[in-house]
Amino acid sequence: MRKIGIDSHYLEGKRTGVGRYLSNLLKVWNTVLPPDVRFILYFRKEIPLDLKLGKKFDLKLLKYGKFSNAFFMHWLLRKKAKRDRVDVLFCPGYIAPVFYNGSIALTVHDIIYEARPDLYKLNFADKILLKKVSKISSRKAKTIFVPSEFTKKELIRFYDIDKEKILVTPLAVDDCFFSNKISKEKENLIKKKYNIEGKFILYIGTIFNRRHIPEIIKAFSLLIKKKKSFKHSLQFLIVGENKTSPFVDIDRLIKKVNKTLHRRAVLRYNFINSNDLFYLYHLSELFIYISEYEGFGLPLLEAMVCKTPVITSPFASIPEVVGESAIFVKNPNNIKEISNAIYTGLADKKLRENLIDKGIEQVKKFSWEKCAEKTLNALLSIC
Repeated sequence: MRKIGIDSHYLEGKRTGVGRYLSNLLKVWNTVLPPDVRFILYFRKEIPLDLKLGKKFDLKLLKYGKFSNAFFMHWLLRKKAKRDRVDVLFCPGYIAPVFYNGSIALTVHDIIYEARPDLYKLNFADKILLKKVSKISSRKAKTIFVPSEFTKKELIRFYDIDKEKILVTPLAVDDCFFSNKISKEKENLIKKKYNIEGKFILYIGTIFNRRHIPEIIKAFSLLIKKKKSFKHSLQFLIVGENKTSPFVDIDRLIKKVNKTLHRRAVLRYNFINSNDLFYLYHLSELFIYISEYEGFGLPLLEAMVCKTPVITSPFASIPEVVGESAIFVKNPNNIKEISNAIYTGLADKKLRENLIDKGIEQVKKFSWEKCAEKTLNALLSIC
């Protein structure tokens, strides 16, 4: 019996990128797992109640893990994986136990903290726990999974990693986004819930400096002032926690713009119910996601599968994700260029139809089944 241990604490609480990634892998593996393979999932604070996994999965809550993430990772996880004699320890979130001597498989989603420190400010703890430990973990790992060719090149460039041990396993869209069941009643409830009055453009994602939200807000305001047809109806909905560093007061800017426009034209929410995501993508006229650096850019795929035209930037991994199915903003600091892109995306019906058709075809290139199969085969080859 081959045993694969997994650092599963990313599944606890409100799941973000790494948690959603691991959750989708497990969902596929639960249906295709070979009979001679057993997974051991290690948790830090709690075992999530929504995990519906078969008998081949052992779920273990590590005692004292809640004290600190570092203690869980570098002491408890290392100790328990060794005691359980796992053939490989799979760590899906950048780092692995520093002093673990067994076989490690690691997922590195991006290395912005190494490649573009100007775009990702690290506190003292992160400089040690993320930047340094990620590099050590990458060099120790027998296999490294990355979501894009871009990230693979970054690892080779900055960490001097052998390209043969880096495997590109692109992410995909969750099953819920492929739903064809669109309820008019639910649409109206969503609009009311988020104070949407008519047509709107959408941004979903954590607010980082590299994603140029202030520039997009100013570009949106410029468009409203210039085009009378949008003056009283078009809104901009922003969903994401503000983690800008240096800090940018996004809410203050929104209040200023709304005061100038004499209405609640720009809306922002830190978090939304995950069940509402599909409807917000589906209802929006445009999805805008202008970033200077992404390891993948999953929200772009989510928007395209919901038949929403996309405005983005031609940097990092983004062209791999969207292909030719997007309007590109070449200078994310140019407010006029962003404003023109928004107007084109709203007004050019033929372009919109073309982008929607190309987007649907582009999404077909990505699937969790492919990602999970490729990942599992690589893990089994280490055992």
